[in-house]
Amino acid sequence: MSEAKLNDKLIATQSGYITVYNYDEISLEYLSSSHEYLMAGVGIPANSVIDTPLENKKGYAICRSNENGRWEHISDHRGETLYKCDTGEPALINHLGDYPDDLTSLKPATPYDRWNGTIWVTDTEAMKNQQIVEAERTKSELLADAKNVISEWQTELQLGLIDEADKASLISWLAYIKDVKAVETNDAPDLEWPTPPVELAK
Repeated sequence: MSEAKLNDKLIATQSGYITVYNYDEISLEYLSSSHEYLMAGVGIPANSVIDTPLENKKGYAICRSNENGRWEHISDHRGETLYKCDTGEPALINHLGDYPDDLTSLKPATPYDRWNGTIWVTDTEAMKNQQIVEAERTKSELLADAKNVISEWQTELQLGLIDEADKASLISWLAYIKDVKAVETNDAPDLEWPTPPVELAK
């Protein structure tokens, strides 16, 4: 099997086979090698070279340099999850190169963490405000559920039709509603919600 001979412009001056090394047109990353037959006067395929790529190196991709036309190792963090410094949201790395300046490998501990340039710092005021909002929402839901339970008994009481068992249940629920209203949501998240009468579980 004859071997092709090339001139300095990588054009075959003698027909034959030659091994070329192919790289991606966009990322310039090494893809594969192939054994090509070149007719005299024909050049090697586009996005290929004849010099052997570098050895594999963990954490790096082998790429063709735009600057000197040689093979080089480029940091490869593809598949890693980093975090946006401005929002804390996760970001999947899908391109070659060093870590972007606006991302960090450190994961924020809470949704209220803010990046200070080195570490995440929890915005305790924002977290506290949100905890109070959530406690107020819980309080409203508990009161609405309780009032829904006692609505029929209250009607029966007004009409003088309530029996003693339902009257006792109504009194228990009214006491529960009073206890829920007494919960200070500003103390969130250290709250202890009162236990509802058993009817709510049914």
